[in-house]
Amino acid sequence: MAYQQILVPVDGSQISLSAVKKAAQLAVAFNSKLTLVSLVAEDPFSDADFYYSASIMRDYFVQAYENAQKALVEAAQVAKDVGIEASTEVVKGLVSAEGVVATATQYNADLIVMGSHGRKGFQKVLLGSFAQDVLSNTELPVLIVKA
Repeated sequence: MAYQQILVPVDGSQISLSAVKKAAQLAVAFNSKLTLVSLVAEDPFSDADFYYSASIMRDYFVQAYENAQKALVEAAQVAKDVGIEASTEVVKGLVSAEGVVATATQYNADLIVMGSHGRKGFQKVLLGSFAQDVLSNTELPVLIVKA
């Protein structure tokens, strides 16, 4: 099966950069488009029952956006080193499995590639698995790259 559009969620971690490298290799092999996205919450406290300092939250969102941009620049360079130009976008919305799946749908992706710590047992129960959540929320193929 040849993939036309590969989507990789990026968070700046080495694990996500490993996923970018693998996705870039696949994109070169299949002559696919590669899209790298970083999800940033617009306002995680919008429905909260407490008040918070607008300036503190504004600073938080500015920093989160800058961090996402930085992660995407680094990830795009990893893809370029493999031999493909990737498109990048900071996606404002849900930082969740549902957010990744919605973004994949928006881009008409036919493959999601993401990194995973590969935690097992008690660690997985305590920390959860973002990759597992994505797998549970999509019909799209998902390639999990272990660090």
